[in-house]
Amino acid sequence: MTTESKPLDLAIIGGGVNGCGIARDAAGRGLSVYLCEKGDLASGTSSSSTKMIHGGLRYLEHYAFRLVRESLIEREILWRAAPHIVEPLRIVLPHHAGLRPAWLIRLGLWLYDHIGGRKLLPPTGSVDLATDPIGRPLVEGYTRAFEYSDCWVDDARLVVLNAVHAAELGAVVETRTEATSLECRDGLWHLTVRRADGSERVVRARAVVNAAGPWVADVLQGAASRASESRVRLVRGSHLVVPRLHDDDRGYLFQNTDGRVMFVLPYEQDFSLIGTTDIDHEGVPDAVSVSDEEVQYLCDAVSEYLSVPVTPGDVVHRFSGLRPLYDDGSSAAQEATRDYVFELDTDSGAPLLSIFGGKITTYRRLALEVLEKLSALVPHRQRGWTQDVALPGGDFPVQGHADLVRSVSRQWPFLDAAQAARLVRSYGTRVHRILGGARTLADLGQHFGHGLYQVEVDYLVATEFAVTAEDILWRRSKLGLRFGAPECEQLSRYCASLSDSAAEPARRTG
Repeated sequence: MTTESKPLDLAIIGGGVNGCGIARDAAGRGLSVYLCEKGDLASGTSSSSTKMIHGGLRYLEHYAFRLVRESLIEREILWRAAPHIVEPLRIVLPHHAGLRPAWLIRLGLWLYDHIGGRKLLPPTGSVDLATDPIGRPLVEGYTRAFEYSDCWVDDARLVVLNAVHAAELGAVVETRTEATSLECRDGLWHLTVRRADGSERVVRARAVVNAAGPWVADVLQGAASRASESRVRLVRGSHLVVPRLHDDDRGYLFQNTDGRVMFVLPYEQDFSLIGTTDIDHEGVPDAVSVSDEEVQYLCDAVSEYLSVPVTPGDVVHRFSGLRPLYDDGSSAAQEATRDYVFELDTDSGAPLLSIFGGKITTYRRLALEVLEKLSALVPHRQRGWTQDVALPGGDFPVQGHADLVRSVSRQWPFLDAAQAARLVRSYGTRVHRILGGARTLADLGQHFGHGLYQVEVDYLVATEFAVTAEDILWRRSKLGLRFGAPECEQLSRYCASLSDSAAEPARRTG
């Protein structure tokens, strides 16, 4: 076992959106930062969201005005920072006469438009479902709807880009590296981590952030050998992917008779995403999956609105994530607060900060508040820098997406339109780092299927911490929806052949 010779400012446990966001913010302030993740980046909750940057319209019913306002402010900040992976999304809410009254919906949408400093996104409007194409897939009886703005996000890529930027700013990021022990000695935390090959080392840090998500209590009780005074409530949110249910680029928000709401969103061009459930999860965080009962519930809920019902047989993919919510005593899972709660422990002589709850939309704000809590480590002159700095590949105007696709198509004319669009949606202005001086498709190397070539795989392994085919197909992209078993096996063999990347934990520094 080896020990880091020089103490670091900050060690972070957990490679989800909160951990990677904190690492980026801290490294950009000049702090020395280490982050470990026991699996792949975004391999837990952060890749299992509804893929939305949103204020949370239904949270207004629970009077969570501060959380909604903060989320709405973050919505446009994140769009400006990452216009390749964040894009506007109009949501249509058909009015169900037997549920929430129209005046209440109008009031909620008026607040949604005005409390968050909306500047770029279009305002709320009304929709005549009898004449608008968005009404065609619906059952008869729905005549009017409300339409409002939120944003779509590639959630896993948001995490990865934060990690990439953190590494470029000097942070050490290690995946496939588990925190096994955490002890405070002589005013320093000694964090023992175990790599995938079984080797261990000790990282010393002046402060530790426990951003392990659903495993936050496990880290406290296991590695840190202490009980948590806060309560974590694991709530399972499950989603279904089905063949595209409607041609419009807008999404739906359906009200359910049980008081919940359900999204049906355009997804990866050829699919629709349905979600989500809110069910208390019993058992260990690692054993999370979508139950058959949840599948039926989701299908039944959206089929109340659609003229062509959705059945379990239509499902091409399902995924579920655990929200590590702070247990505020709410009787129903959907009523538990989505706000984040910090537990700061300084009894050992050095700060240990654990994070409970939160939502992907507010990760940047959460990171800022974490570093304010650890203000003794923070150079005052660099506070709040992430608000105006793009994530990797996002240094182009929010309205410039189509122009960038056209530019890529001109520079690499051998790409078809779908390939050029997907690469821009994933990498933005950094697409040139993948395509480089290629003049023909042959220059891109081995083709694994569906527009995924060797040069992209090599880039993901060398730059974005990818190790396995699963990392590439489900978290660096969503090409897993299209790949068959033989194509997956071919990609797996190639990833395994990259022995240096596959045998060692992915570790990147700037």
